[in-house]
Amino acid sequence: MGALQNRTGDAHEHCPDCSRETAHSVSLQIRTESTKEENAEFSREPYRVCTCTVCGHETAQRMNNA
Repeated sequence: MGALQNRTGDAHEHCPDCSRETAHSVSLQIRTESTKEENAEFSREPYRVCTCTVCGHETAQRMNNA
């Protein structure tokens, strides 16, 4: 399986800060959800992270929540 790539400008999506459709940098990240150190290794989840290339506004959506 190929590596995930982060390509600036691959996606054009609505930005709530710019109030219009803009180019976004999209990546997948593994984020830890637990604030407790003893549970951190069990609380990692994949997120789709989308950053507006105009203003820098970032949104993150958990991938396994449909």
